[in-house]
Amino acid sequence: MKKPLIVRPEAETDLTEAYQWYENRVHGLGAEFLLCVDAVMASIERNPQLYPVVHKGVVRCALTRRFPYGVFFVEAERSVSVIGVIHAKRSPRVWQDRV
Repeated sequence: MKKPLIVRPEAETDLTEAYQWYENRVHGLGAEFLLCVDAVMASIERNPQLYPVVHKGVVRCALTRRFPYGVFFVEAERSVSVIGVIHAKRSPRVWQDRV
């Protein structure tokens, strides 16, 4: 059963900052980044259990294909909450504190 995906405000901020960073480097690259993240989020929405648990037995991570980002999320009974979209080189504390 498909569960609705809820993107928390912190994750939206992560997306906005990453989009702006890529867009400032090359025009159009930010849009490509968002397309990659959207594809991962659609996959999470279809089958969240496909991705490994990475923290406290509840946080899962899905990696984007082209960009070095992970989409961190928590699956609840009736929804899936995205808690962060974080660059692979950033400290895990960034998203761990959001659980």
